[in-house]
Amino acid sequence: MNTDPIADLLTRIRNAVSARQQKTVAPYSKVKVAVLEVMKKRNFIDSYKVVKDNRFDEIEIVFNSQLSQINLKRISKPGQRIYLKKNDIRPVLNGYGISIISTPKGVMTGDEAAKVGLGGEYLCQIW
Repeated sequence: MNTDPIADLLTRIRNAVSARQQKTVAPYSKVKVAVLEVMKKRNFIDSYKVVKDNRFDEIEIVFNSQLSQINLKRISKPGQRIYLKKNDIRPVLNGYGISIISTPKGVMTGDEAAKVGLGGEYLCQIW
């Protein structure tokens, strides 16, 4: 049993990219798929697909071959949730990275959340 599934997903991606693997597998959840969708839109990964299994569903993640390194930082943790208002959302590394925020309208980048005028839980930073 895993207490922080999003941190587990980020660690799996970080380890697989640093080991120069082409793809990796992670347990399925809806939030993980939403985070991966944001990463796919911003070209941090090439694709992902949900693999149906008899016991547990899994997500197969294929990495972008042009990226040699991905920096992922988990912000909000189970022991300390971090919530941001729409005015508190700041760019990551002066716009070179993205922040992923879970809002009432779904998981989106910090820029998208600020444009829509929503705040939410600050999940992670990617650069």
